[in-house]
Amino acid sequence: LVLTSVRAHDQFNTTVYENNDRYRGVFGERRVLFMHPEDARERGLQARDLVDITSHYEGQTRTAEKFRVVPYDIPKGNVGAYFPEMNVLVPLSSVVAVSNTPTSKHVVVTVAKTQAALAASAPEPVAELA
Repeated sequence: LVLTSVRAHDQFNTTVYENNDRYRGVFGERRVLFMHPEDARERGLQARDLVDITSHYEGQTRTAEKFRVVPYDIPKGNVGAYFPEMNVLVPLSSVVAVSNTPTSKHVVVTVAKTQAALAASAPEPVAELA
């Protein structure tokens, strides 16, 4: 998947005035990941699932945890998340050659259910009785 950064309606650059984005129908949250519905389905994800997003660049990985899946009309193979929440995923050395600016609009990522959510849904271990 390729991650791009987006800004919410109630945001100017890195200044966030409210946790609402009337353009995309998101209210009260910013740790969201916009996904094409088929991409979510292929990964066993549903709306509002918690996911961890991991970027991959030159053998290094970076992870942003606990983002909510939001099915969205975005091209298949692409995902979007709010800036600056997704900045942790952009490697410092990944820049556009001509402008020397970070590649915040093109970050290769994988998405998986949040590890904490997986642990919470696992059955309790059963102690063996002697």
